[in-house]
Amino acid sequence: MPLQIVRRLIPEWGTTYGPPGEGPFPAVMVLHGSEGAWSGWSHRNAAILAAQGFLAFPFGYSSGGNAWNAGHIVDCPLDRTAQALAALRDFPFVGPRVGLYGVSRGAEHALLLASLMAKDAMPGIPEAIAAHSPPDVVCGGFDARSFRDSGDPGWQAWDVGKRAWTWKKSSEGLLPTTPIEVERYPGPLFLSHGLKDRLWSVDMTKRLEKRLLAHERQPEVHYYEGEDHLPGSEGENRHHELLIDFFERHLG
Repeated sequence: MPLQIVRRLIPEWGTTYGPPGEGPFPAVMVLHGSEGAWSGWSHRNAAILAAQGFLAFPFGYSSGGNAWNAGHIVDCPLDRTAQALAALRDFPFVGPRVGLYGVSRGAEHALLLASLMAKDAMPGIPEAIAAHSPPDVVCGGFDARSFRDSGDPGWQAWDVGKRAWTWKKSSEGLLPTTPIEVERYPGPLFLSHGLKDRLWSVDMTKRLEKRLLAHERQPEVHYYEGEDHLPGSEGENRHHELLIDFFERHLG
């Protein structure tokens, strides 16, 4: 039986998942959250998109990490992600339209990258962006090695001195609590959030939606009744239906 999902390497950048054949295919870069690049969740999400006809590229941007520790979000260079996006566009199997999809810290990453690329009038900005459980402000650096659940004896307060992101070798404009200027992005936006999110309040997506509407943008926004930071089985199935429909309409 022939493979229905095929891995293809972008040299020096990482693997992709896509349909068999020569393409070209609509493409989506997938950005993981604080679970880190080695955890595999972004590869799993990429495989789901690949099963629907997209060439999906799970880009691992976290620093460090190995099979036992999936990596950290500290001083991650967003301009390197822009370079990876350009490498994806140049990949022979990719069509003319490329999307960006991030979950949690990956959603923050996606919205920040788009706003900065738009601000600097950079070429190659994504044609469509989806962000699930996004924040509306820049968050601080996250070191997975020191993370403990609240109530654990080893729990530590968030280190406000650590920076998650840099842009052109500086974090000055990306300090924690800085609003994400998502209104700068001119393309179609998909925002989603569980109404019972216990990790990042749904109010953050509501503020993003309000900000976009105030700037005469028309985001596609979905709130999932009863769902937590990551949806359960039924909620996730509905989320993927909506997400795939969005990318099919805007990447074609």
